[in-house]
Amino acid sequence: MAKQVWQHSGNGISSRRGEFCLSALRDGFLVEDKEPAQIEQSSQKFSKGPRRYQGRGSANGIVRSGAVAASAPDLSTENTESQDGREYVQFIEERFGRNLNVLLADQAKQAVRRRIAGVLTANVDLTEAFDEASGEGRVAGLTDSDVFLFPSGMSSIFNTHQLLLAARGPLKSICFGFPYIDTLKTLEKWGPGCLFYGHGSSGDLDDLESRLEGGERFLALFTEFPGNPLLKSPDLKRIYALAQKYDFAVVVDETVGNFLNINVLPHADIVVSSLTKVFSGDSNVMGGSAVINPHGRYYQELQTTFSREYEDNLWAEDAVFLERNSRDFVSRIEKINNTTEDITALLKGSPVVKDVYYPKYNTSRVFYEDFRTPNGGYGGLFSVTFHSEAEAIAFFDHLEVLKGPSLGTNFTLSSPYTLLAHYNELDWVSIALCAPILLLWFDVSLPSPGLEPSAYCPLQAASFGVESNLVRISVGLEDASDLRDQVQRALAAAAEAKA
Repeated sequence: MAKQVWQHSGNGISSRRGEFCLSALRDGFLVEDKEPAQIEQSSQKFSKGPRRYQGRGSANGIVRSGAVAASAPDLSTENTESQDGREYVQFIEERFGRNLNVLLADQAKQAVRRRIAGVLTANVDLTEAFDEASGEGRVAGLTDSDVFLFPSGMSSIFNTHQLLLAARGPLKSICFGFPYIDTLKTLEKWGPGCLFYGHGSSGDLDDLESRLEGGERFLALFTEFPGNPLLKSPDLKRIYALAQKYDFAVVVDETVGNFLNINVLPHADIVVSSLTKVFSGDSNVMGGSAVINPHGRYYQELQTTFSREYEDNLWAEDAVFLERNSRDFVSRIEKINNTTEDITALLKGSPVVKDVYYPKYNTSRVFYEDFRTPNGGYGGLFSVTFHSEAEAIAFFDHLEVLKGPSLGTNFTLSSPYTLLAHYNELDWVSIALCAPILLLWFDVSLPSPGLEPSAYCPLQAASFGVESNLVRISVGLEDASDLRDQVQRALAAAAEAKA
């Protein structure tokens, strides 16, 4: 149960915070009921990182005061090898020219909030960040005070849901479109329940509208723009019109699209995002954000609730890393957009490829274009399917990029997404058997008595068009020609498997 809470809510401690606390406990820095003199004495034993790299004023590679860390390692210390392992990776990352002052955590958080608000786009040091900020963000009147930071993307979704419940009362929510699994679980388990529309289609919106006309009321509709892994974009304009008419909030997860490519805030009450992904890119820190639309109908209510209930749990060291990593966010997005369009065009032209799921090619492109920014692209994430399992396996095995389930990293990642994320929801259970029982287990309301169960059973990923052999690829910063060569070799292997 504890694992599920941590996983679904995202409200756990980060690795840096855990390492800090463990080190402080081990070295006697955190103790109970000690006299001031004893506390002062024990604090002198606080670990400052590998001894041969210790310098005055630093701890774990983070500069904690105005003192300058030693430029050369101290080789005179005794028997340090046993201590190096637990901090070696951190040293490599931080020590060589990238010491960060943890005392600047508050300024780092403010700079991150300004980047998310869209008023800070320059790639400058923290000391210059506030001088470079412009006055206009994603929407008129949006300021960094409308942006709230969280320790992870799921934490931003979980806490947004809880804050909406606190602001508007115990009402069911709507999960629209095939979601990231923890979002659906959060809506189901930590509230009055959830109405699940897994296809995110116009037919689903027709059914929702009939329910609303019949008097049903909801807390909020949660959706992703675009979705993952099929990159479908919901009809957000229609959704927002229904929300205005029937009084429910709209929460959009823009993680995959990112706010440089799309601007969904004018048609949402809250926009959430995982900053762990492309906003950071470096794969060494987690974070999340929630942005309140200053023109939304619930703005004053939400600001009041956030000011009363919100707790800033983003660890100081994580904040400084997040700020540093995100400085070149704009240039990284441009390169990733261009490379991904090149690679998806190559895949679209291959006879061994069945489908390429990408906002540029999906039937829902018209909805994506409604919110694409003037200089925005289609993002760095896409999925590809093949005509047979053998082809999919050959392509994945011969694609010489790193394998992993994340996205938005500065290096290209591929994964057998459905097998990893929805292994327990593969199409292996008889729908006739699972529908009556498991819909109660998931506490998911049926979209309509007239629809076939296979259209909405949560255990069948394939019933939503998510094939078991789908390969999802997140494009990084590699040279486009190199990545193209790698994809061509993988396609050649898939063609041989087909033969």
